[in-house]
Parts: sequence; C-alpha cells; structure tokens
Amino acid sequence: MSNWKGRTAVVTGAASGFGLEACRIAARAGMRIAMADVQADALEAATSEIAGLGAEVLPMRVDVSKAGEVDALAAATLARLGTPHFVFNNAGVGAGGLVWENSLRDWEWVLGVNLMGVVHGVRAFVPAMLEAERRDPSYRGHVVNTASMAGLLNPPNMGVYNVTKHAVVSLSETLYQDLALVSERVRAHVLCPFFVPTGIHRSERNRPAALAEDKPTRSQLIGQAMSEKAVTSGKVTAAQVAQLVFDAMEADRFYVYSHPKALASVQTRLEDIVLARNPTDPFKDRPEVGADLKRALRAAG
Repeated sequence: MSNWKGRTAVVTGAASGFGLEACRIAARAGMRIAMADVQADALEAATSEIAGLGAEVLPMRVDVSKAGEVDALAAATLARLGTPHFVFNNAGVGAGGLVWENSLRDWEWVLGVNLMGVVHGVRAFVPAMLEAERRDPSYRGHVVNTASMAGLLNPPNMGVYNVTKHAVVSLSETLYQDLALVSERVRAHVLCPFFVPTGIHRSERNRPAALAEDKPTRSQLIGQAMSEKAVTSGKVTAAQVAQLVFDAMEADRFYVYSHPKALASVQTRLEDIVLARNPTDPFKDRPEVGADLKRALRAAG
C-alpha cells in the first residue's frame, strides 16, 4: 500500500524512538493516528508535535502489558478514527544480566511489555482489520511487530530480552502464515533492528514501582552499561528505521532489518543448528569485547 492519506495508524511506544518517527511519517502522509505510550509527559509532548503537523490524533496512556488497556485503545480507535490500516506493535523495554539473576518480577515485566504487548495488539486489532477487508474490497491492512536482532540471535548477558524478542519473531512469522490462510489484503511484518539510538537503554525510567526493591545485580549493571554504549553509538537513526517500516509495507516485505550486515551472525547461528554444533562464540570477530565482558563478570563473582 502506498497511498496512506486519510487512513488510520495505531502506534504503541509512540512518544519516542521508532514509534514517534513512524507517527511523524504517518502525519506527513495525511493519516489519522492513535498514539499510545506509558509515559504520560512524553506522550503529551509527542501528541502536540504530531497534531502540529496537521494530523488528527487520539492520544492514550496505555500500558501494553495490560489486556484491558489495549482493548480500550482498540475500542477508542475504532470509535474515533475507524479501523486501522497500520498497527505498529512497537512498545518495548530493555533488560540484561545473567539469565538466572533476573527476578520473577523482572521476567513478568519484560515479558508483559515486549511479548504480551504484541499479543494484545494482535488480538485486539486483527479481527477488526479482517472484518474491514470483508466489507471493503479496497481495504489494505498491515500489522508490524517490533522484535530485534536479539530475536534472531542470542547475545549473552541479556537472556530475558532475547527470550521476549525470539517470541515476537515466532508470533509474527506465525501471524504471517495464519493471515495467508484467510486473507489477501491484511499482511504481517516483523521489525528486527540492531543498535539504534532510541532511548531503550533508559527503560528503567518506566520500570514499575513494585520492582524497586529488586536491586540490580552486577551483571545487570554491566549489561545496562554495554547496551547504553552500543545503542548511543549507533549510526542508523530511528527515523531511517521508521522509513524502512513504511517501505516494507509498500513492498509487502515481511522482514525489516536496520543492519543487514548483522545477518551474517544469523546465518552462523542457523548453521550451528543445522549442523548440530555447539553455539558459535558471539565475540569471535571481536575477542577483546568478549574478554572484557568475561573479566568483568568473573570479577563480580
């Protein structure tokens, strides 16, 4: 689909990063936009900006881990803006540390946002999109789920994040196949970005207050520092990635990559699986990084 004027977008995580950039593109294209984010002050500022571009905006503070709040977003969108043509299940949080050191509440938080947020978005919006397709021969719809290159790889010291993003890739691939069984004009896509400056390394700002007593471990602090360094030094911008999302929808391309060169590591992982060999050292091309991480973690012990 290339003509977005007068159509409706729903974007979670809309107040920053890929979400905000997608809203900017949608607004310039003449779309109506439901903007959802958990951070009220950032959402207010983002809404003002997007409305200033001339878009009709429905802002809602939404915690995507809560089914009822996503259902309310869907109901409000359908009532105010109509059936969406672009649903961007994009809200996410980062988390790291040795996999056995994440508390149960950490697992519940990260799984709730990164995975169940996408599940709720699919469940809440896809039936209405399929119904719109049945009613209107001109209807076209796209669901884009934000995963990560961590959904295709398993970098160490960030297990809880990896698990959620692998699940989002699996969900998205299955959604693509399921839609192909019943639909010709509602399509699925998965976004797998690598390190892009988005602010995800500051996810702690939205960490639930109930988790405050779970003090970060040494490995989690190390993981956070490494993530911040990698994310903030990224050369590909969030705006460029958002444009790749729109390009993929227009080209009907399922996988959306910000850094195609990273696929060499994905190929190595798949070869490990097919050849039944042990997982390849993720730092084989940058041994000094692996040595530094190993030294830091062992010193912590």
